[in-house]
Amino acid sequence: MSQEFDYDLVIIGAGVGGHGAALHAVECGLKTAIIEAADMGGTCVNRGCIPSKALLAASGRVRELRDAHHLQSLGIQLGAVAFEREGIADHANNLVAKIQGDLTNSLKRLKVDIIRGWGKIAGPQKISVKTDSGEKTITARDILLAPGSVPWVPPGIEVDGKTVYTSDQAVKLESLPQWIAIIGSGYIGLEFADVYTALGSEITMIEALDRLMPTFDPDIAKQAERILINPRDIETRVGKLALKVTPGSPVVIELADAKTKEVEEILEVDACLVATGRIPATNNLGLESVGVETDRRGFIPVNDDLAVLSGGEPVPHLWAIGDATGKMMLAHAASAQGVAVVETIAGRPRQVDYRSIPAAAFTHPEIGFVGLTEPQAKELGETEGFEVAAVRTYFKGNSKALAEGETEGIAKVIYRKDNGEILGVHIIGIHASDLIQEAANAIALRQSVNTLAFTVHTHPTLSEVLDEAYKRAATYA
Repeated sequence: MSQEFDYDLVIIGAGVGGHGAALHAVECGLKTAIIEAADMGGTCVNRGCIPSKALLAASGRVRELRDAHHLQSLGIQLGAVAFEREGIADHANNLVAKIQGDLTNSLKRLKVDIIRGWGKIAGPQKISVKTDSGEKTITARDILLAPGSVPWVPPGIEVDGKTVYTSDQAVKLESLPQWIAIIGSGYIGLEFADVYTALGSEITMIEALDRLMPTFDPDIAKQAERILINPRDIETRVGKLALKVTPGSPVVIELADAKTKEVEEILEVDACLVATGRIPATNNLGLESVGVETDRRGFIPVNDDLAVLSGGEPVPHLWAIGDATGKMMLAHAASAQGVAVVETIAGRPRQVDYRSIPAAAFTHPEIGFVGLTEPQAKELGETEGFEVAAVRTYFKGNSKALAEGETEGIAKVIYRKDNGEILGVHIIGIHASDLIQEAANAIALRQSVNTLAFTVHTHPTLSEVLDEAYKRAATYA
């Protein structure tokens, strides 16, 4: 380490991205500190991935055990199934505490200095930290910003944290209202609809765009509506804007036509979950001290190396990762970005391949996806001059799915017609979140269906839905 700096690397933000960067920095021999003003682990550990998956796991068991028809098809009979809301909530809270502790201990074990307080840039290679005991300035050869994001609440919606709330409060499962409106049909809205309906709540799902699940591949969205929405106690309002939401008992929601903004319906529900996405937490980071301006949405401008930009040029020794960059708002994407930045700092430049980063919705059944949707692939094909094709295979024909009695779902593989390169894979079905990793690895290697068609998959396994897709897509000329 250069003697002129307190640290080789200082990371502002101890979420999954900052944590991954810190661990890799130590492996690369860098003296590292991490600054965190709130909860160690950030959104993912405390208010996102971890507690929500605990709720989905517990509520999913309730759904499964109450599905008498499915169990009878397996020769199983059960009596009444009961649950305790408090017990399910405790399961999520206890998991958060454990993983938060594990994360903190891993940093301490590797001698990463943990500084509790608000960190902000104080000038080139300088950080000021406001702690309970005062304010101090530290220096670093490189600074990495990993401040994360917060839920976005649209104008006109008043959040009280009790009857109208975001996912930050929903993961606490402090109540189970009989009738809940969910604003937004992205993966957050879908996952909480899964939890609430499994535990007996009725849902009204409100989507401002012209179809449900607008960011999903159209075929997957159609299947998800058939499997996850229509059979359950969920009614939908598509193309409708929650113009005004007033907390109380009841919660009053003014629904307007999304195009005309004219109020068409008044809903009165017991609670409302606002699942309208997230925005970067980039206020008060001191970016102005080094001439950096965020864009109009608050995202930090970065180049492909994740160097922070000022006027289009990299600011020396200043980097940003995670939700605040607007690249991909996923915990594992932030972690990959952190590792890439550390590699670049260490003299081994590395960039993140975003096309090969998978994502999942942990509904029952799950949704997993990686790469381009079919419309995106066709748009790319028109630009670059190639044709796109897609094949679909069905869990109904998979031996393992039949053995499990879980045959709902499809796997869709999108590829180039000329060379067979896989451009995107989308799966809805049992264990889709695990199955998608094989496809992600194939896209990372830019593999062709013509090659993958000859790979051998274990029989009988769910992975054979992809094996069948590769074989259907391959050309043997």
